[in-house]
Amino acid sequence: MIPRHRFVILTILVTACLATFVHVSSAADAKRPNIVMLLADDQRWDTLGCMGNEIIKTPNVDRLASQGVVFDNVFVTTSICMTNRACIFTGQYAARHGVIDFRTNFTPEQLSETYPGQLKQAGYHMGFIGKWGVGKPPENLFDYNKGWPGQNKYFPEKDDLSVHLTSHMGDQAIEFLDGTPDDRPFCLAFSFKAPHVQDGDPNTAVKIFTPEIRALYDEFPGGFLHDPKLEHLYRNVVFPAPALSNPAFFENLPEYFKPTETRKRWEWRFNTPEMYQRSMKAYYSLISGVDIVVGRIVKKLEEEGVLDNTVILYHGDNGFYLGERGFAGKWYAHEPSLRVPLVIYDPRLPKAQKGTRRDQFALSIDLAPTMLDMAGIKRPERMQGESLVPILNGETPKWRDEFFYEHMFNIGTRIPRSIAVRGKQYKYIRYLVDDPRNEELYDFKADPDEANNLVDDPKYADLLKEMRAKLADWQERVQ
Repeated sequence: MIPRHRFVILTILVTACLATFVHVSSAADAKRPNIVMLLADDQRWDTLGCMGNEIIKTPNVDRLASQGVVFDNVFVTTSICMTNRACIFTGQYAARHGVIDFRTNFTPEQLSETYPGQLKQAGYHMGFIGKWGVGKPPENLFDYNKGWPGQNKYFPEKDDLSVHLTSHMGDQAIEFLDGTPDDRPFCLAFSFKAPHVQDGDPNTAVKIFTPEIRALYDEFPGGFLHDPKLEHLYRNVVFPAPALSNPAFFENLPEYFKPTETRKRWEWRFNTPEMYQRSMKAYYSLISGVDIVVGRIVKKLEEEGVLDNTVILYHGDNGFYLGERGFAGKWYAHEPSLRVPLVIYDPRLPKAQKGTRRDQFALSIDLAPTMLDMAGIKRPERMQGESLVPILNGETPKWRDEFFYEHMFNIGTRIPRSIAVRGKQYKYIRYLVDDPRNEELYDFKADPDEANNLVDDPKYADLLKEMRAKLADWQERVQ
């Protein structure tokens, strides 16, 4: 039994130690940034004003870009929503995290090593809004949880055209920010549905909608159900024809491309010049709707006096064919499908680094280690991405000059599985099909549109062997 006078002294010492710990933790929390991770769905790299697009209206993201850092060469390592979201959460290639279908959930061990899991353990107040994408959203990870499985709908069950899902999600973001505590940092992971289409065959889908939604489908076919309030933005725009859209290009492709989802969805959305124009207007309108919500979030952060200590990342979960090659959708390793935007606004950066651009290869798997680095958290060993913080700071670390691509979602002939290596000048793609024409090789310097497959060109025979060997090596490395 501890004598009373010693117990009193021990109690005072413990209380003093706890007070010191709380003070130190509070000081550390004050230095750790808030983090807002904004993820657009199916937004390709060239659909922002800051990426050189002179038609798109994205003033709020462009403003973040003018005050932050734009990455010009950003790619996904797999171009499908559920698998690449798992890549973003874990910082791992799909070959390691194993999420290659819509049913697989993270194990508790995996979830604890995601960037939300790590930030939660470090004391962050966590929020999630939107499309979770990896099976069912976890129940106990987020303090504020408005996540959903699957795709959701752009309009509620009653098809009320006055409230678009993107706008509703913006309201939820404001609600989250109103409820953040003052004594610890927060992280909001905001996962838009837009500009993803409303899935399903439009010819079948319209039968279940009200007359108001059917009218919107009639005007903008293919499922790009944007907010009607924004349709004026691109009313008078005439979009140029996409690259490689001559019908002869598609007809010369291998037969295994003919019955695929990319072609079926092209028929739904881009089959005629008129359909192409209407679909493009709606796709751009959905992106402008996303931009409006970005502006609302930034304004709220400013009003709350926390913008100066809040990092904002804006990213796309995969690219999107807008008629190139006679395709719609994503899934393959061509640039429209795997290249995405990345803007990082960090108010703590030196003035000389604000409003700058970076040309290093950045990958979706880099986002988790980057956010953990910003928060001062040691990354889990199984993360395969790299922190972008040194590059943000203007340093020039030794960096990757190629990466591995994998698309292993298996639904037979509807979407051929594929693997690839993308370097600075060359790209090699192999489709996992039983067909002699299952390889593609491109030279970006000579052929930025990837129009000329060099596999059968004898001048590239040695390079082809080299790229095949690289692909085999990468398959081993990413496990």
